[in-house]
Amino acid sequence: MEAMGIDIGGSGIKGAPVDLSLGALTGERHRIETPDESTPEAIVHVVKQVIDFHDWHGPVGVTVPSVVIDGIVLTAANIDKRWIGFDAQGALEAELGESVSVLNDADAAGLAEVRYGAARDRSGVCVVLTFGTGIGSAIINDGVLVPNSELGHLEFKGMEAEHYAAGRLVKRDTGDIGWWVERVDEFLQHIDLILSPKTIVFGGGISKRFDDFASQLHTRATVVRAELLNNAGIVGAAMAASEGTHV
Repeated sequence: MEAMGIDIGGSGIKGAPVDLSLGALTGERHRIETPDESTPEAIVHVVKQVIDFHDWHGPVGVTVPSVVIDGIVLTAANIDKRWIGFDAQGALEAELGESVSVLNDADAAGLAEVRYGAARDRSGVCVVLTFGTGIGSAIINDGVLVPNSELGHLEFKGMEAEHYAAGRLVKRDTGDIGWWVERVDEFLQHIDLILSPKTIVFGGGISKRFDDFASQLHTRATVVRAELLNNAGIVGAAMAASEGTHV
């Protein structure tokens, strides 16, 4: 079975159809820059452009970097504040003419990693973290998602954790990330203290360099690199669409 996954991010909106028997994209991952004024209306319009690019007809899953309950967006840390209280599911279904499932972006990545990736067949508590513009999180217990955890917004070192250790803080033009890894290690130890996970799955764009710094992470949990990388949100969104998931 196929479903369409759309992943809304702070810098780009990307989507593709997904073969759910494999967790693999079946078409080109089409990406459009997130509008500078990232209002709900502007982003709904871009999502429609991604759908039209693929000439897609069928269920659609859409991730948002926000707490989402019953299709309603309740927070807006890295997108326009006008998203708060917005009926994303209703607006997208009206615009696309298809059934739509809306969920938190990191939760989508977590679902994908559980079914197809690094969290597959792992028992107990597993925390999936995505280090990018912010720090996204998904908490999984014996394969079951506890939605909308938002661990990146925990108070840590006198600020929100993502302001201390998000992937965006790493300068892309330098190989020196030792200072950042020390911060991440401190944050992971804090997660270790409050949740005692058996596994931490390390995701986000910076995870491409995971082998360079994995030995510098000191937690009781086993820390592994995410396997689906930048496709995790798309795949998780497509899973939610196929199953009619609403959290």
